[in-house]
Amino acid sequence: MLSSRIGILGGGQLGLMLLQAAVDWNLDIHVLDPDAEAPCRKIAPHFTQGSLQDFDTVYNFGKDLDVITIEIEKVNVEALEALEKEGKKVYPQPSVIRQIQDKRIQKQFYAEKQLPTAEFILTENREDVSNYISFLPAFHKLGKDGYDGRGVQRLTSADDLDKAFDKPGLLEKAVPFEKELAVIVARNAKGEMETFPTVEMVFHPEHNLVEYLFAPAEISEEVNAKAQEIARKTAESFQIVGLLAVELFLTPEGEVLINEVAPRPHNSGHHTIRANATSQYEQHWRAILNLPLGSTHAYGPSAMVNLLGEDGYEGPAVYEGMEKLLATPEVFPFLYWKALTKPFRKMGHITIMDADIASLKAKADFVKNNIKVISHKTK
Repeated sequence: MLSSRIGILGGGQLGLMLLQAAVDWNLDIHVLDPDAEAPCRKIAPHFTQGSLQDFDTVYNFGKDLDVITIEIEKVNVEALEALEKEGKKVYPQPSVIRQIQDKRIQKQFYAEKQLPTAEFILTENREDVSNYISFLPAFHKLGKDGYDGRGVQRLTSADDLDKAFDKPGLLEKAVPFEKELAVIVARNAKGEMETFPTVEMVFHPEHNLVEYLFAPAEISEEVNAKAQEIARKTAESFQIVGLLAVELFLTPEGEVLINEVAPRPHNSGHHTIRANATSQYEQHWRAILNLPLGSTHAYGPSAMVNLLGEDGYEGPAVYEGMEKLLATPEVFPFLYWKALTKPFRKMGHITIMDADIASLKAKADFVKNNIKVISHKTK
């Protein structure tokens, strides 16, 4: 399988890091992305510019390949189903992508499989949401096309109804939680599974993007066991081949609930490139090529800080503070080949390691305060 021609739908930063892992194994990688300046463009052995959502473009891209995977869920599933019927190996499977693409179907799947998740109600449009005032406070989520915080609105009372989406979606009960956790699980075609250590995520208060994370999460052994078991059970329920990132809520009562999942490498696993024996990106190749899964052993405590474009700047990216960063032991920057910055755009991430948790957190604060992505042009 290492000699297979492999396609990635999507050429963003996740594709870039998949490519970096693929280089070590001489994998023959083909990338499709609509952006002529996508991060993968400069290092992909084969790059095609084209829509990920057009049937013909995706089908023609995949028809001469052996294995096809994704780095983003917003792809043409019908084309992937056609390729699968012709004997192409498509991982994650099109059936899994279809279930996860629509949050309505995703939530119903959890209910059907008795996987723990917050209470929810399906809604058809904005007017429909007004029938469920008593269910508030809740989050109104678009069924399709929500991504990186877009497509989610918090509705606290009837006064917020104008924020509701006028498209099919769901109301998810606002659950009080103490921490947001994530577990990435890998599963190959033989059904073998490996999980990465549970991480603790901190989100940006306004933009619903992961601002930074710590691994391992500061939780009890009992909670950790629950999180790991739920992740494994979820991957098994989907029968996914590849990676599944399972985002979780920890409630004050110690309950662990599934928030959402992603069938691909995920922001909550960036740190694994340096912090773990096998990175999530190498593990993805192992899983979809049906190879033995690698050890997920962590070398020690780690943190990851997302490098977001500073508010108020838009234009050619300038990275301030790199010298201070590189002068700090066990701090590793990963930049995403994005020439232009804009407010809160993901421009890179910083992995931080330290044997001492207090020192690790101090380093994370130092990184957050001392490296900025700006531009000489203001917005």
